[in-house]
Amino acid sequence: MNDDISDAVLEARLSELRQDHADLDAAVAAISATPMPDMLLIARLKRKKLALKDEIARIEDQLNPDIIA
Repeated sequence: MNDDISDAVLEARLSELRQDHADLDAAVAAISATPMPDMLLIARLKRKKLALKDEIARIEDQLNPDIIA
């Protein structure tokens, strides 16, 4: 039962992180489309996206462990 609750919490966090990642992707695309894009801001957003991607992968590994039988 406790695992079900923690899995539900992880799934909710995963969904939130994926949405944040998509939002950052849209922000990078919008800033890049401007006539003079702020490359420093784009770099910061891309680093944040990468950190989110790493956290998403960590949570996915927790939910679906790679068990060698």
